[in-house]
Amino acid sequence: MHIEKDLVVSIHYRLTDDDQNEIENSFGDIPMSYLHGHNTMIPGLETALEGKFAGDKLDVTVAPEDGYGDYEEGLKQQIPVSSFAGLDAEVGLQFIAETEHGERQVTVVEINDEFITVDGNHPFAGKTLHFDVEVVELRDATPTELEQGHLFQEGGCGHDHSEGESCGS
Repeated sequence: MHIEKDLVVSIHYRLTDDDQNEIENSFGDIPMSYLHGHNTMIPGLETALEGKFAGDKLDVTVAPEDGYGDYEEGLKQQIPVSSFAGLDAEVGLQFIAETEHGERQVTVVEINDEFITVDGNHPFAGKTLHFDVEVVELRDATPTELEQGHLFQEGGCGHDHSEGESCGS
């Protein structure tokens, strides 16, 4: 069995930046699993994994346009400190904000007496990413995983739902 659409792929990976600084590392921990071909993995890495087998090891370099996109200066915004009344804002705080482009995760990047600057870019936007990957396991997705387009954890899908909602609602 090789990696193709509708398979659950489990990988270990080490992610570094251009200076070889480690950003993330799953080796020695639980492998990361995803549903291949369902837009749940960055495109550059998913493309590189296509056709690989369990046990394969590869080094993958992903350019920004095939990863988290280019950095957009327009996604940084200064918000008056008064808008954060009652909240303990600090640099690095991440939260979901309602923007003109819908809900977006933002990160507090600067605080002064008047404004709190938030950044709506993904932390890896504009960065070339270097992956050291080992394919650990492949399995067929369940019918429910295929229907919902993502993986399920034991005891449920890992999402909160209102009564009567199915996963993915």
